[in-house]
Amino acid sequence: MILIKLGGSIITNKEKPLSARKKTIDNLAKSLKKIQEPIVIVHGGGSYGHYWSVKYDMHTKEKKYDLRGVAIVKNSMIELNKIILDSFLKNKLKPYCLPPTDFMAGNKPITKKVREIEKISKSGLIPVTFGDALWYGQNKTFILSGDKIMTHIAKILKPKLCIFALNEDGVYSDLKSKELIHELKGERPLISENKMDVTGGMTRKIEEASKISKMGMNVFFVNGNKPERIVKAVKNRKFEGTVFRGK
Repeated sequence: MILIKLGGSIITNKEKPLSARKKTIDNLAKSLKKIQEPIVIVHGGGSYGHYWSVKYDMHTKEKKYDLRGVAIVKNSMIELNKIILDSFLKNKLKPYCLPPTDFMAGNKPITKKVREIEKISKSGLIPVTFGDALWYGQNKTFILSGDKIMTHIAKILKPKLCIFALNEDGVYSDLKSKELIHELKGERPLISENKMDVTGGMTRKIEEASKISKMGMNVFFVNGNKPERIVKAVKNRKFEGTVFRGK
């Protein structure tokens, strides 16, 4: 099984609120069709969920947020998810919508439900889940990032490999020269955080990728604007990007 995260910066235009990059999503779907293995898809919020999260000052910490904000974030994520599902269907894939509430209880994954995700993927359907605003209890809510979902699923299902499709070629040793780090083995590069990204931006992705690699799985960062790189990573053919090598 292959676990793939489609970053919000790839599937949406983060510079323009509520704008999906439909052509890019179609191209990603066409490439995913070339993968002859069970896959599970997680997608981010981009200019949908993130836009409203910032507007209503919602974060990954559980607390009492504006309930209208919670409702709007959830609604926007369903809207974005529908765009992705429609693209997958149009491109002859078989997506299976899987909101995170199907396998989460508060901020904890339900192991039995997560194991069902693998069964669904092996049936020929493609489970598609996403970052979202979730109920925590005691009138508290929180933002569950797609990056965190990757770690939850990876920890329980131990996929063959994990792939993060980004709006960059991978992790850079220097942002000015854009010198690419091709391989990381446990070490964590220092990067600056994007203040506008409530789920931590690249910082969170690197943190979660490091956690997953320490569990023994390889994690690939690839440029989602060049979706054939996702296929190359799966087939282990001249991989282009950054790999966090599993220990």
